[in-house]
This record gives sequence, C-alpha cells and structure tokens, in this order.
Amino acid sequence: MTRIIKPGQTIGIIGGGQLGRMMAIAAKQMGYRIAVLEPTKDSPCGQVSDIVIEAAYDDREGAKKLAEVSDVITYEFENIDEDTANWLTEQADFPQGAKVLGITQDRLSEKEAIRSLGVPLAPFYPVRSIEDVEEAARALGFPSVLKTCRGGYDGKGQRVVEDLEQLKNAASELLINGDCVLEAWIPFELELSVIVTRSRNGETAVFPVAENEHRENILHRSHVPARVTNEVCEQAKEMALKIVSGMGVVGTLAVELFMLEDGRLYANELAPRPHNSGHYTIEACETSQFEQHIRAVCGLPLGPTTLRSPVVMENILGEHLDGVLNRVENLTNVKLHLYGKKEAKIKRKMGHVTVTANTVEEACKQLSFLETESVVNEK
Repeated sequence: MTRIIKPGQTIGIIGGGQLGRMMAIAAKQMGYRIAVLEPTKDSPCGQVSDIVIEAAYDDREGAKKLAEVSDVITYEFENIDEDTANWLTEQADFPQGAKVLGITQDRLSEKEAIRSLGVPLAPFYPVRSIEDVEEAARALGFPSVLKTCRGGYDGKGQRVVEDLEQLKNAASELLINGDCVLEAWIPFELELSVIVTRSRNGETAVFPVAENEHRENILHRSHVPARVTNEVCEQAKEMALKIVSGMGVVGTLAVELFMLEDGRLYANELAPRPHNSGHYTIEACETSQFEQHIRAVCGLPLGPTTLRSPVVMENILGEHLDGVLNRVENLTNVKLHLYGKKEAKIKRKMGHVTVTANTVEEACKQLSFLETESVVNEK
C-alpha cells in the first residue's frame, strides 16, 4: 500500500528559493507544516516555513536534521549533492529518489535517457576534451550549440557556434567547468513546455501546453493555451507522459520542447520539479503545479488540471522591479507574485505577474494597457 503523508505532518524542502516558497504556500493551504534546508538567512521559502535549517546543500548533518523533522522530503531544484541524494534515498522518505536527479543533473545522461525512450530530440555528441571537438563538428555540422553537461540555466554555460574556430574557442572556455555536449541547431518556430506530474502511486496528470517567449535566454512570457494545433498539443503531452513514466519520475517534471515550422516536436531539456513556465497554473488551472507536486509526493490523489481561462504569465526581473512597484495602482486585473528576495539583481527573477482573459491576445493587451509590458521590458 502506498504511504500517505497526511495534512498536519511535515514536508521537508531542499532549497529556499521561489519554487520552494510557492510549494510551501500550497502545502500550508492544505494543512501541512514545512521545514526547509537552505544556507542563506531569510530565504523566500524560509519566510513561509515552520522550521529553517541553515546548512549547505551538501552538508550531511543538515540533511540528517531535515530528515529528523520531516515526514517526507522533496526539493525545489535538481542540483543536489549526489551523496546527499543517495543518503536521503536510503535513510528517509524521499520518494523522488536519487536516480532521476542523477540523470537530469547531467545534460548528456538526460539526452541519452530521452533518446532511449524513443522521444525525438536534437542530434548530440559528447565533448569531454578539446580532442573531441573536430569529430563532434564532423558529426553535427554548423550551426550548433555547445553546452556544459552540469550546471547552467537561463542561457548560462552554453554557446552557439557557427564554425570550427568558434567551437574550439567555446570548448576551451566551457571545458574548464567539466564535460560538455554539442547539439545540432534546431531551426525551431516556437518553444513549448509541458508540466506533467506522476505521484508515488503511479498516477499521472498533465497540464495544458505553454507557449514560451524567451529574451536573452530567460523566460519572458508563457502563453496558455499555446497557439498551436490540437495535434501538436496532444503530441507534446504524449511525449511528456512517455518521459515521466519511462524514467519513473515521482513529482513534477517540466519538459521543454522545440516546435519546427511543420509542427514536428523535439525534446530540449527536462526539469524534475515545478517550473517557471508552469506558474500560470496558480490562477488559471483547477490545480496549481505546486499543489499537484505536494499531492504527488504525499501520496494523495492528483487534482484536475483543467484550464479555467486563457492566461499569460510574465516574469519580473531585478532591473524591472522598481518600475512595477511604482505602477502597482495599474494592476487592477493583474495578479502580482513577488518572491521576497533581498536584492534585485539584474536578470534575477524577482517575481511574476499573471493575467487571465477570454483569449491570450486579450491578456497580452491587458498587460500593455496596464503599462506592465513597457515597465517589465524597459532597460
């Protein structure tokens, strides 16, 4: 029989950022208590938690303390120390386990796992040393994208290369941080994402497909429903379900996709936790991605993922925060979420706004009418 963590018990979260914060808020609404492991004081998640353990993510004693006070443990980001993840898998109730973490922490192993499931993705080639560069170039051609296997987000740790000289220069720079992978360039028309959840008892549920707009490699807006055909949406959902079940994921998984002009889809990257492109679910779906994640790791039935109305979510970066705060009187039809971060750094995600409307286009117009667009995009 699947173990059920009931409201009133304590959920431990590794990571004190905004995803942990929104996860904790959803859990507390359901009656759970929250413990968080986070090295910094007054973190976004720590601000709404019952217990805060100030320790590094690779601190074994910190992990033990979290296990002692928690009935189940989850995480808000995937870059957890391997030894800590293995210890938690063996010694605590850590339903997501170390296996999926180990796969998704490394881009090469992630791509190999996706390919093994028969899901289309861009051709790739490992680059573990400068000697691998020429062979990789012959295999994939140009343009292509060199990425570090570990770390990197919002465009960090990757370089688009147009020729062999650029590839050699990029490899010399990025290999300092460890192995890399070269990917063939996909001439995509749109970037899509799907949030899918699988509970510890094997039940699955998938959210509506999001159409994502990036600026400088950082997610700017998510539009839902995605402005693509029903066939494309169904294909995206099928791919996400194949991955989440095939990899044995427990909890939330975000599957980022490229759509070509002819509608073909290629998997890009995975994130085994709630995702920026799923924030729209808080206002626009019957169940948010955060509540769904809590249900999944606690062994509760998953909630319905029905879209209540079209929606647009837009990120607020550090350089835009003051402009948004100076115009809060214009937020009549806008839901504002701020994450409680101390310092508004450039390109740092400080919050987001969400608008629901009769159509995606109408939601975009409301953002423009409220001057949110001009504020959020001003330099």
